[in-house]
Amino acid sequence: MLARHHVRLSLRQFTRRQGAAGARSCRYMSQLPQSQSLRVLLTDGSSTSAREAVTLLGRAGHRVEICDPGRVGLARFSRHVARWHRCPGLRDDPLGFRRFVMDLVAQGGVDVALPIHDQGLALAGLDLRAAIALPSFASYRTAHSKAGFSHLLDALNLAQPATRIVSNPYDLRAMIHYPCVVKTAIGTASRGVWQVRGGGDVAPMFAALDGHGGEILVQDRLEGALEKAQAVFAHGELLGFHAYRQISEGAGGGDAIKVSVTRPKVRDQTALMGQELNWHGALSVDYILPPDGVPHYIDCNPRLVEPMSAACAGVDLLGLLLKVSLDEKPAALAAGHDQVVTHQAMQVLLGCGLRGGTRRDILRSGLQLLRRTGPFTESTEELTPWRDDIVSAIPPAITALALLASPRLAGPLARRGWGAHLLNEASIALLAGTEKV
Repeated sequence: MLARHHVRLSLRQFTRRQGAAGARSCRYMSQLPQSQSLRVLLTDGSSTSAREAVTLLGRAGHRVEICDPGRVGLARFSRHVARWHRCPGLRDDPLGFRRFVMDLVAQGGVDVALPIHDQGLALAGLDLRAAIALPSFASYRTAHSKAGFSHLLDALNLAQPATRIVSNPYDLRAMIHYPCVVKTAIGTASRGVWQVRGGGDVAPMFAALDGHGGEILVQDRLEGALEKAQAVFAHGELLGFHAYRQISEGAGGGDAIKVSVTRPKVRDQTALMGQELNWHGALSVDYILPPDGVPHYIDCNPRLVEPMSAACAGVDLLGLLLKVSLDEKPAALAAGHDQVVTHQAMQVLLGCGLRGGTRRDILRSGLQLLRRTGPFTESTEELTPWRDDIVSAIPPAITALALLASPRLAGPLARRGWGAHLLNEASIALLAGTEKV
C-alpha cells in the first residue's frame, strides 16, 4: 500500500459530513474571466496535471499543443488538444528534450510554454522565444529535492516532521525506527517513499534502494489530515493561492476525492517560501495538519499540480500563471470558496483496486460515479470531464473494464504513469552539468 503520514476520513464519514455541510459543486468556474486566445505548449501529456490543464486551457479558448515522448498519453484523449509533438524523454535524454523544445519554439507561433511537470528544470534559465514563468535553476532544484525542501523549511523555521538526512543506504540502517517514513530526495507520485511500520518493511525497502546514490530522508510518522496547497508567484510575490484536503487516496498518493479548504496560515507560510526562493511561476506544497492545527510540510512540487480544484472553487490559478508568463502585472486573486468537492474517476477506481477492492466494490464505485450518488452527489469530475469532452471517457472506461477483469491490475496500471516524462538523479545531474557557474 502507498506510504502516507496521515489518517483520512472514510468515504462513509465524508458522505455524512458532505450532506451536513452542503458541499458545493463546480458552479464557480463559470465566473472565471476569459482571456485572449493563446497558443500554449504543455511540456507533457501523461500527467494528471497536464490533463486538467488541457481542459481549462481549452475551455478558455486557447490552442493547446503538447510535447510528450509517448505516442499516447492521458491528455491526448481530449477534443481540446490541437497538436501532439513526440519528443525525447526527460528521464532518459534531458538535453535532447531541452533541444527539442527550444527548436520547436524557435519555429515561431508559440505564445506561452507551460512546464506542467518536472520539465521546468530542463527549461529554467533558458532564453526561450516564448513566454515562460520559471525561477532560477538553483531555486527550482531546491524545491524539487525533498532534501533541499527540508533545508528550506529549517531555514524559515517552518514545521516539518522530525527529519534526518543520510547520503547513502549504508548510513540509513542506524536511523530506522518504528514507525517512520523513508524517502529518496528525488521522487514523484510516491515513488521512492516507504512506510516502515516494523521489521518486515525493512528488507523490501533496502532491496529497492540497492545502488541508490542520492540523499535519503527518514521522517517521523505524523498523524493528521493530508492537505495540499497551490500558489502562483511573480518574482517572489504571492498572487494566487488555493488549498484542499484529500478525502480519499488514489494511485501514487494521488487524490481520488478532495475538498477545498481555507488556510490563511498556510498561505502566509507559502508566501515566505516563495520570497526566500524568489519564486517565479507555480509552486505547490503538501502538508499534514495534526489536531493542534500547525501545518507540517512534507513535500514540494515546483509546478501547478492539478489546477481544476482551484478553478472549481473560483480561483483561476492557471489563467494567472499565463499572465505571469507573459510578464503582465496581474492583481492578486481573492480567496476561493471552501467545501467545494471534486473527484477523479480513474483515481477512485484505481484506489479501490489498490486497497484490495473486489469486482463488486469496483462496480459499485463505477455506478456511483456515473449516477453521481454516494460521495459524488455534490462532486465534480476534474480529470476526465466526459460530459463536455466525450473523448475523455476512454481512459476511465478502459480502467474500469481492466479492473473488472482483474482488480489486481490496479498496481500495474498505476505504475504506467511513472514514465519517461519524469526526472531522476541521473537526468538532474546531466542538467546540472550544463549550468553556467
